[in-house]
Amino acid sequence: MSARWIRILISLAGLAALTFAAHKFIPVNASTAGFAYLLLVLVVASTWGFIEASILSIAATLAFNFFFLPPVGNLTIADPQNWVALFTFLTTSLIASRLSTKAKRRALDAIERQQHIERLYSFSRAILLLDSSESFPGQLIRKLAEIFQLDLAVLFDRRTGDTYRAGPSELDGLEDQLRETALHGTTSLNDQSCTFTAIRLGSEPIASLAIQGGSMSDSVLQGIANLVAIGLERARAQDLAHEIEATRRSELLRTTLIDAMAHEFKTPLTSIKATTTLLLANPDQTYENRMEMLRIADEEAQHLGNLIDDTVAMGRLDAGHIEVNPEISDIFDTIDMVIATLKTELQGRRLEILRDENIPACAFDQRLIKLALKQLIDNAAKYSPAGTSLTLRVRRDGESIAVEVTDCGNGIPAQEQGHVFERFYRSPSVKNQIPGSGLGLNIAESIMRAHGGSLTVASRPGETTFSLILPAKEGIGERIERRSNTHN
Repeated sequence: MSARWIRILISLAGLAALTFAAHKFIPVNASTAGFAYLLLVLVVASTWGFIEASILSIAATLAFNFFFLPPVGNLTIADPQNWVALFTFLTTSLIASRLSTKAKRRALDAIERQQHIERLYSFSRAILLLDSSESFPGQLIRKLAEIFQLDLAVLFDRRTGDTYRAGPSELDGLEDQLRETALHGTTSLNDQSCTFTAIRLGSEPIASLAIQGGSMSDSVLQGIANLVAIGLERARAQDLAHEIEATRRSELLRTTLIDAMAHEFKTPLTSIKATTTLLLANPDQTYENRMEMLRIADEEAQHLGNLIDDTVAMGRLDAGHIEVNPEISDIFDTIDMVIATLKTELQGRRLEILRDENIPACAFDQRLIKLALKQLIDNAAKYSPAGTSLTLRVRRDGESIAVEVTDCGNGIPAQEQGHVFERFYRSPSVKNQIPGSGLGLNIAESIMRAHGGSLTVASRPGETTFSLILPAKEGIGERIERRSNTHN
């Protein structure tokens, strides 16, 4: 039995109960009974609708005639005036039912419009709050299905050719109609009660949308389409901005590396040029002098080669290609090699090296760790007053090795310490006083993360310490040793 017939039976049961109460239990006159019947009809009309109220009106008219209009007990009417009363009652109840049903429908329509407006507002807010780290169209279609409680929502992006789905329904085979809708900019309904509409930006269709479930008017559907168009355009604007920013940063990196190369390469090139010029100008020098000059030229050529390797490594690190090739090494040998290449930067400054006992050998990429250490020591020398000493301490930190580089500079303000590892970041207080690119610490931190370690900073006025934490046992070294043993 359908729900409507159940409602009709309940209405008739209510009429029977009211008739019994008015005729037997608490006897009333015909006028009172008529008003009671009319009130029941209004309640049914406002609760369930016109059809139920109409059937109840006819049944109430018959009951009114049978039980309350003389002669009582049959459907005949003795007084002609009672025909007028009976017809008036029937007409009044039908008109009242119709008006009540219209009022109810309008109230429901107003509530539905309010719900749609609230959902459109929620959807517009959701578009503004979507996470840029995830696929924007995918998030967009999920939010649409969630907010409007849709069984299915499918978005086809004409510019990329990608399709995004959301909702519990598994309806397939919509791609062709979505492409057709996006191509011609039409709105249609298929056999599965799925509505297709074009997403336009101006007059040009840029996408299409298919939704199933959740009744909505054409104006609401158009509002959804407009918001989806705005969301897609916002996503494209963000992508374009990211591309522009990436291009700008790549150009800045290229310029920075070229400047660094020009500055760093001058020293070894000058030494090599001076040595070869002396040899060419005085070919009759003693064997010892010639060998000394050749040794100097060889050392500076090696220095130049290291600089080229470091520059190439920096370029690769910026591109995100950090390839770690760890080998079991002694961290002190690596430190000695770094210090030997920084004689010019240290400028005779005292560098005190403190060593804890029982520092184990561990596996790391010596070339990358040298680059990271060079950045830290060069940074300490650059940002501390001339003549002050630097301290480099190597200590055991649980299952890791900590290399700490400390300088006696002005320190880093607390509010800036969280930004020092960001690419291209430089403190406003030194930006125009000390040359630099803002890449060194970012590169060092990237190297440590690639090794499974970390790079931290602790600073106060007069002292700044950068701590390079390198796993000694459970990190890369032990994994490399296990792999080596397995292969052997």
